[in-house]
Amino acid sequence: MITPYDDYPIHQTAEPVAHPATGDPNHYDRYFFNGFTHDGTVFFGGAMGHYPNRGIIDAAFSVVSDGVERSVFASGAMPPDRATRIGPIEVEVLEPLRTIRLSLGPNDFGIDADLTFDARTPVVEEPRNTSVSGTRRVMDVTRLTQWGTWRGDIRVEGTSLDLGAGVYGVRDRSWGQRPIGVQVPTNFPPNLPQLFWMWAPLHFDSFCTHLALFEHADGRRWLQQGLVIPVIGEDKPTWGADPELEHLEGVEYDIEWEPGTRVARATTLTLRSAAGSARQIELEPIFTFRMRGIGYSHPEWSHGSIHGPLAVGGEAFRLDDVNPEDPSAIHVQTLCRARLGAETGIGVLEQACFGAHRPTGLTGLIDGYKG
Repeated sequence: MITPYDDYPIHQTAEPVAHPATGDPNHYDRYFFNGFTHDGTVFFGGAMGHYPNRGIIDAAFSVVSDGVERSVFASGAMPPDRATRIGPIEVEVLEPLRTIRLSLGPNDFGIDADLTFDARTPVVEEPRNTSVSGTRRVMDVTRLTQWGTWRGDIRVEGTSLDLGAGVYGVRDRSWGQRPIGVQVPTNFPPNLPQLFWMWAPLHFDSFCTHLALFEHADGRRWLQQGLVIPVIGEDKPTWGADPELEHLEGVEYDIEWEPGTRVARATTLTLRSAAGSARQIELEPIFTFRMRGIGYSHPEWSHGSIHGPLAVGGEAFRLDDVNPEDPSAIHVQTLCRARLGAETGIGVLEQACFGAHRPTGLTGLIDGYKG
């Protein structure tokens, strides 16, 4: 099937662009966004995924204000031309790797938004996420991450939220293969899932920092990245040859869990240079956003789930009413104040911790920390 993208010189195989190089039903292509006011009173998240071998596109937008997380979800038949609109939610790439618009139009759930992301840093390509279980490739993903600022408006029940002195945020793009939707039955012995994921993109006044890591249950690390990223002006390129990123050799952490949960109440991150110098960042939680609000592990609106030609839904809940051992509440982004020496910043600590993790004392599949 020929689509408009075939008019661009971007082909990687002999197939038209609409045809994935793999028939794996777990193939996906995704946008992710978050944003937060400088004072930490408002947080929002957005996501959009294409699943060409399932014929599905889905998206979500969620905002936290006054202690309530409100979300709108949309899912439907994926357009052959990979259009980036489903129901009331749309993503527009205004200038690749620099400016992106995220909008939520009229709906029945009391939220609408029109927001534009402007790059504050170059894009970062994270190490390729490849995980194998036995003979099966479970995950094989490329992700780019970028720090930026947001402009625009969010309205809840017709009232514009006060975005104060400005909004920082992070966006990523990821694509490849990872478990989404209903999985194909196999004859392999059942395996309890185990995942320990930390992702901490942080904003400071004149630079940004990054930490990403995966660990096995015994603490063996199978992916890590630590970076200091320059803040750039509009005249600087956002991609190309390494734009003065400082690649760090050592990534360490110390987590104090909130008892009965898998949410950190205090975290120290240590980023070590090749020369041995260390940057120590203290994270102070402001509140925790549940990633179910943009579809991650949602019991009804999970990524890649089937809802027919078009469906739109919504939900709202108070953050302090969340059951910490609800499976849909385990994947989180905690908005944090960050302190590095005399510098004060803000950002998120994302954690998805399923199964045991001996170094931090987690046991069971989703059991809260017992000390």
